[in-house]
Amino acid sequence: MVASLGLAVRPALAQQSAPVTIQLSPEDAARGQYGAQHNFYFLPPGKTGEENYQSAGFFGAKLRPYLAGHAQALQQLDNYKTQKTLYLADRILLVGSAVLYGSQVFGHGDIQYANSTQIAAGGLFVTSLVATLFINRHTNEYLKQAVDDYNTAPPGRHGTVWPRLRPAGVGVVAQGGHPVLGLRWRL
Repeated sequence: MVASLGLAVRPALAQQSAPVTIQLSPEDAARGQYGAQHNFYFLPPGKTGEENYQSAGFFGAKLRPYLAGHAQALQQLDNYKTQKTLYLADRILLVGSAVLYGSQVFGHGDIQYANSTQIAAGGLFVTSLVATLFINRHTNEYLKQAVDDYNTAPPGRHGTVWPRLRPAGVGVVAQGGHPVLGLRWRL
């Protein structure tokens, strides 16, 4: 009897559909703040196996069709796109300032390391390096949050209480020498 039950359950398990969630590759899911700025890879809803991973693209555009109908997920993806645009502009500024500085070294026949143009280019270079820290801090988290929003709030469940009450951030702060739990919500 146990054997027949076991055989009866297997076809039912085989007929179950693949998960309807988007899964990031294990390496991409482990990225945190200041992580690498290369493309994310994901498994679309209903797909399994390593051969089915797809690139989200530099700005996450290949992920957008899967997030259609999920306003919060699309908002996070837009934030990711903005951060990647800032990252690209920052890289252009960094390389441009380095090239400008280098072109001024032999620009006047003699080797010069500190004329006014080089000082300005050096300042732009340092500014770009510092801006990189702020730009890269949350870039990866925006895409991960878009996938999380998609997975936790399917289209049929919009308007339920938990997604609206779920805190956007949790932290511990010291107030008066005592640790205090801090919660943050997006409005």
